[in-house]
Amino acid sequence: MSDTKQSVLEVACAGAELDAGLLDEAIIREYLLDNPDFFQRYPELLLAMRLPHAERGVVSLVERRQELLRGRVNQLEEEITQLLSMASRNEKIFRFNCALSSELLDCEDMDELRQLLSTQLQSQYGFSHVGLITVHDLDSMLTDIWRKRLDSGYYFGRLTLEESQRLFGTDVGSVALTRLSHDCGRVIFAIASHDGSYFHPEMDHMLMEQLRLMLEHLLPKL
Repeated sequence: MSDTKQSVLEVACAGAELDAGLLDEAIIREYLLDNPDFFQRYPELLLAMRLPHAERGVVSLVERRQELLRGRVNQLEEEITQLLSMASRNEKIFRFNCALSSELLDCEDMDELRQLLSTQLQSQYGFSHVGLITVHDLDSMLTDIWRKRLDSGYYFGRLTLEESQRLFGTDVGSVALTRLSHDCGRVIFAIASHDGSYFHPEMDHMLMEQLRLMLEHLLPKL
């Protein structure tokens, strides 16, 4: 930017009368970005400049900047709180799965494994139903769930009444489903909650993924 343009802008921003046609908002913006110390040289402008405010009428530039910074700090604090909460939740899931996996490794048959899996998950998370369901070709309902609901490997959300009754014997609120590898046969690992919003499509797969891997390791041996 030329010295002439710079001197004109400084005079204009300092309050001198200047033809508005000589000023361009883009030029002023560029100049202020290139000269962040401008208001240090003209501190009286910070108090003289006024900005419209939706709730407080008109405020000074300093007040507006402080308000924006406070808003940004509050936003960052909320994001940090959310991250800490997620980290704490994931740590609890990891610790629970480690303890459960150790117990599952000691199971001697499928009945014992099913009972332990159901008891521990219902006790820890309050789930209403936990099951390992084998899909047979002649069962059209389970086959449709296997092919459609579990096309991506997982399903989180609600089921139809017919699907709920076939999987759990009753209507349920929301479910988490995953299908095990073909080494286990065609098996659906299914969890249900009475809460219709507990399982939803946006939730992460951490709990189901860790349990699925353990079951895929154990079932072929049992």
